Amino acid sequence: MEIYGLKLKEDVKPGFNLAKAIVQAAEDIGGLKDGDVVVVTSKVVSKAEGRLVDLSTVKPSPFALRLSKLLDKPPEVVELILNESSSIVRMGRGTIVVEDLRGIINANAGVDVSNAPPGHAALLPLDPDASAKRLREEISRLTGRNVAVVISDTQGRPLRRGQVDVAIGCSGINPLRDRRGERDLYGYVLKIKEIAIADEIASAAELVIGQADEATPIAVIRGVRFEEGEGAKQLIRPREEDLFR
Repeated sequence: MEIYGLKLKEDVKPGFNLAKAIVQAAEDIGGLKDGDVVVVTSKVVSKAEGRLVDLSTVKPSPFALRLSKLLDKPPEVVELILNESSSIVRMGRGTIVVEDLRGIINANAGVDVSNAPPGHAALLPLDPDASAKRLREEISRLTGRNVAVVISDTQGRPLRRGQVDVAIGCSGINPLRDRRGERDLYGYVLKIKEIAIADEIASAAELVIGQADEATPIAVIRGVRFEEGEGAKQLIRPREEDLFR
């Protein structure tokens, strides 16, 4: 398996043709090939889709003002977090853990001021799976290649320190590899083995994607085996299966 980091040659702004830029950047590695997985950070997708908010236009609610003091966060950012959330799961230590409008459990609903223009905050794509599908279709139109697309986002883990990139959107790849029913080395039939391959691909891509300055927001992973499919929503654990809420 090979992992290549791709740099973009210009800043991403609303309306930016991300698919074309990916295809052009991939020329440095000989172009895209059938079976490649293109991993794109959610921040770059959000910028291209215009998911940037001028904080001066945000009017915090009384609740946001109270949470702002409690969590020591700008009230405008807190208001955006609340607007992007369907429910609050936990709060503390400057963080609001929520179930966001996409059904993802994450910190601060993905609202981020890092690598956003000064005075702005970036929101997650409205529908990351749809964003991945559009990118994949446009890349296919431009190149004639059959690739998969994964949109990644950095998330913390409640029971472990550190952050990792996970897949919040995907197209052309089944995000889960179901191994239930297979036998292990000693003949034991696997009963619960489902591999979150899209998350593993997103984390592998993070090894070459720049976190601090987003200078390398795209990765191409070549040689990984996967099944075709659609939608990272399959990775979200249903509430009835959640042992922690």
